[in-house]
Amino acid sequence: MVYELQAEVTFSAAHALRGYQGDCERKHGHNFRVQAVVYGQELDELGMLIDFKIFKEQLMKACAELDHQDLNQLPAFRKKNPSSEVLAEYIYDHLAGLLKDRWRNRVIIRQVTVWEAEKYGATYRP
Repeated sequence: MVYELQAEVTFSAAHALRGYQGDCERKHGHNFRVQAVVYGQELDELGMLIDFKIFKEQLMKACAELDHQDLNQLPAFRKKNPSSEVLAEYIYDHLAGLLKDRWRNRVIIRQVTVWEAEKYGATYRP
């Protein structure tokens, strides 16, 4: 048996894609939507893999440094373009660290998807 949960949060930020041949090379902003999917086999004494409220709080913490920022100015993106693909990996890594501290290997992240527009998103799955 495997249980799978999803949570979504949003944040707003600006970025520019260095070296891109087109409009996205100029600084512009998005209201990013982030979905994380976790899974596990073991439920707690309340019958939950992880409380949705706690899951969302941890996802919000993983995105907190990005909110209302010029992403290109953050240390993590000075050499890497803050594309949706790179953001998905960045958020995945931060969320993994937050969940590992408390839930060890009971709650495992399957993937993180970052949408920069309603119809355009990128998923990171290691």
